[in-house]
Amino acid sequence: MLTSPPPHLSPRKRPRQARATVTLDAIFEATIQVLIADGPRRLTTTRVAERAGVSVGTMYQYFPHKQALFYALNERYLDLVADKVEATCRAQQGGSVRDMVKALVATYWAAKTERVEVTQALYKSVVELDNEAMIEAFACRVDRATATMFASAADAAFADLHTVVLTLLTSIFGTVRSVFERNLPMDEAEAVLRQLVVMCVAYLDAVKLPSDGGMAPDRSRTVEVPVHDAA
Repeated sequence: MLTSPPPHLSPRKRPRQARATVTLDAIFEATIQVLIADGPRRLTTTRVAERAGVSVGTMYQYFPHKQALFYALNERYLDLVADKVEATCRAQQGGSVRDMVKALVATYWAAKTERVEVTQALYKSVVELDNEAMIEAFACRVDRATATMFASAADAAFADLHTVVLTLLTSIFGTVRSVFERNLPMDEAEAVLRQLVVMCVAYLDAVKLPSDGGMAPDRSRTVEVPVHDAA
């Protein structure tokens, strides 16, 4: 994810060799484990280094303090989620609106529940960070992928695709986050998601262009989606 984090949250260096990448992977996994066990306030870079099996000096080669570590960890996590959303949007191009919505909700939910305890820990770790650049980069990727997907829909066209995508993704992301923050039991969470699909499909049906009125947008053009501050 191409971002420009605030200077005080920037890593000292980024891995350029396979060995360095393995080390960084170990640091990130150790950070997750300590976050889950102790929470963000009790986490220290020393504890992370011990759990990762690296020296404190190696930690400081990458991260000057734990806030920079939290930033990099959340950036990495959002990168993986954006990858999954983009893949789903590519796979669904040319399909029906209902299938697109179902796939989008299912993909985002699966990404968040793959390791539930990790998602919850990351939500807590990012609370006090200046994460605007990170969120902008994530939003740009998923907005563009989703807009391109819906522009290809076989059964609908939208006059204001940008607003439709913004409304849809805000609803999906906000609902999923609320499910986590309320710590709903899995059966209730899945029931909410089924209703979320119904709600999104009804919204898209309400705002699509009439089948016999208006000119459909030129789908041969590249979809341009402005960057937003929230995902």
